[in-house]
Amino acid sequence: MTAHQTIGVIGAGAWGTALAQMLASDGREVILWAYEPEVVAAINAEHRNPLYLPSATLAPTICATGDLADLAATNIVLVVTPAQVLGKVLAGLSRQPRDLVLCSKGIEAGTGRLMNDVAREACPDSAIAVLSGPTFAHEVAAGLPTAVTLACSGGAAQWERLAPAIARPAFRPYYSDDVCGAEIGGAVKNVLAIACGVVDGLALGQNARAALIARGYAEMLRFGEALGAQTETLAGLCGLGDLVLTCSSTSSRNFSLGKALGEGASAAELMADRRTVAEGAHTAPVLADLAERRGIPMPIVAAVNAILGGAGAGKVVAELLSRPLRAELESDAKDLTA
Repeated sequence: MTAHQTIGVIGAGAWGTALAQMLASDGREVILWAYEPEVVAAINAEHRNPLYLPSATLAPTICATGDLADLAATNIVLVVTPAQVLGKVLAGLSRQPRDLVLCSKGIEAGTGRLMNDVAREACPDSAIAVLSGPTFAHEVAAGLPTAVTLACSGGAAQWERLAPAIARPAFRPYYSDDVCGAEIGGAVKNVLAIACGVVDGLALGQNARAALIARGYAEMLRFGEALGAQTETLAGLCGLGDLVLTCSSTSSRNFSLGKALGEGASAAELMADRRTVAEGAHTAPVLADLAERRGIPMPIVAAVNAILGGAGAGKVVAELLSRPLRAELESDAKDLTA
């Protein structure tokens, strides 16, 4: 890759804008596709995205566009659209071979597909990678140290193309070939972050939140194992690392949504009023359905889904706490039933 090669970013929400800013931090040209014309205009005229990332002054080498055709010459494109519209947006992208780096976290409603499966159907000639990990957009945009997983379906050869293009002094990718695991970690942690927000909104204390993170991680591992993810992947940045970050701060959109639900707000009203997307709210019903159909115990995910469906947070938490006592580890469960 030459120093002058342009990188494309699809999606100018907070995370897409932050990634564009990070990529442009060394003077590289970045083409940033935005859905909203007013976002395109503000980035090009003022070097700001007041709608989604007002805290950042953007690099002058970021060029915003509303036309996907402007990304035709880019060999590397980061895809940062909301998960539920990823397939629709990619259908408008030119079909030539390139590296597509998926940065959206979720599971497609209606099909239960992970984002890499959606992207492969829309762009069959592209090589798919997944970028995921513990990241808050405003910190990445500010150049604060960040480490992520870069899972490459094309193995080491794709990593050797992508790592030098994406890495920056304060942005450090780590290699993985487990695309499925990287996606599952990002999708499941969003739902668990809502649960931790509910715990905070109900003022149940730090003990409860720590317990929920640990038991939620066990659910992530069970789901990942069933779908073929590597346990080591989910123990890393894109699994446990991301889970700890988003379950511990109101900077997380999903945590903030859960906190408001725990305080008694209506899920329907919260989702209608949100300019930024809390992906966990869209992922929860899909994940709960997949888990039920596959016989994977995920009681926390089911509880979040129930609350998003209108059930009272206090009642749902009480039902969780009244579940039968059991072994913490699956390997110990046989001793209780012998």
